[in-house]
Amino acid sequence: MSEKDQAATPGKVGFVSLGCPKALVDSERILTELKLGGYGIVPNYDDADVVVVNTCGFIEGAKQESLDAIREAMKENGKVIVTGCMGKGTDAETIKRDNPGILSVSGPADYQTVVNAVQEFVPNHAALPHEAVPPQGVKLTPGHFAYLKISEGCNHSCTFCIIPDMRGKLVSRPISDVVEEAKKLVANGVREILVISQDTSAYGIDTKFKLDFVDGVALETRVQDLADALGDLDVWVRLHYVYPYPHVDKLIPLMAERKILPYLDIPFQHASPNVLAAMKRPAHSEKVLSRIKKWREICPDLTIRSTFIVGFPGETEEDFQILLDFLREAQLDRVGCFKYSPVEGARANNLADHVPEDVAQDRWERFMALQQEISRQRLQDKIGQILPVIIDEVDEEGAIGRSPADAPEIDGVVYLNQEFNVEVGDIVPVMIEHADDYDLWGSVVDLS
Repeated sequence: MSEKDQAATPGKVGFVSLGCPKALVDSERILTELKLGGYGIVPNYDDADVVVVNTCGFIEGAKQESLDAIREAMKENGKVIVTGCMGKGTDAETIKRDNPGILSVSGPADYQTVVNAVQEFVPNHAALPHEAVPPQGVKLTPGHFAYLKISEGCNHSCTFCIIPDMRGKLVSRPISDVVEEAKKLVANGVREILVISQDTSAYGIDTKFKLDFVDGVALETRVQDLADALGDLDVWVRLHYVYPYPHVDKLIPLMAERKILPYLDIPFQHASPNVLAAMKRPAHSEKVLSRIKKWREICPDLTIRSTFIVGFPGETEEDFQILLDFLREAQLDRVGCFKYSPVEGARANNLADHVPEDVAQDRWERFMALQQEISRQRLQDKIGQILPVIIDEVDEEGAIGRSPADAPEIDGVVYLNQEFNVEVGDIVPVMIEHADDYDLWGSVVDLS
């Protein structure tokens, strides 16, 4: 291709997005800015003038995946821009050292640095028209659901986590901006909004719950006001990463009224006061149990998802038994469990009495066996119920969807075998007929 022809061709960017939904939203923001700048987005290395890799640095496995992705992009393309959670501190230095010739390295949510680097190394002489960018921006999720990030950063100082070092302190978006973005999503076909942040319950703390106006109505920048406003949009609203602050209790009536989905994603992490104290987490599991009981009295079909860490430094068998007793009492619906692994820069690395790998593995297996029994029974209890199901996919075997209890990609699904008279994004009533350890099966019913 001649220089003249090349100058008349829009710049083309390849993109690799790794990590959690919060990183996915960062990728969507960068892609939107690039498309607004007239760049084309391509799905392979060969057609790309430059490749952007959005990294994840939360745990060692995620870091290795990011490093592998960077090496592959360097090998296959050679012009690589790195951003995301590994773009700060010693990880950034490692990336630069191991990949000579890398064009730019920047941290998470640093959208402008990425865009500037693309513009510097791939000047766009023939921009694509702005009409190519939808009003809601570029989305990497299917058209019927979308993540809505309401804040950046975190004010917690958990000893096992370095997210505040990577993403900084809490910065909440104005509630009017968040609701306006949600309206654009709904106007363009989104049927489920998944609210995300590092700490959704803390929304607005940094602004002292600043008063703002949405459609002429005064709202405070706080999670319950936001949930109430989003609940007026007539779509599913699902809350993720909710810390168990006392004001979370005010969300439960909204769930009982069906303004938002009866679903709470709360990372409890452990139940032993000793371990929670070492983690620098709230250490009152007995209060948590009483609150869960009260929540379920108000909203009986509340789904609670959580995550836990076993094998944390100093965790004894007694501590672990306290955790198992908590699981039996709490009867949580969806649970993830991780074996503790050191993260570079985390203060937990300096704690005494690290748990041997074989002991941590044994505890993980016992934890998962117990929780599998609990989850299986809670799903069995749904047989015979009629649940609303949002359709995610229709293939040659029928439709696949999710109930209010199921967040995309992390929870279970509902199989509607031989059901073809639905479309992706539909929300239909389904009679639940069968369940296994993780998923449900059912049939669409006519409520009329």
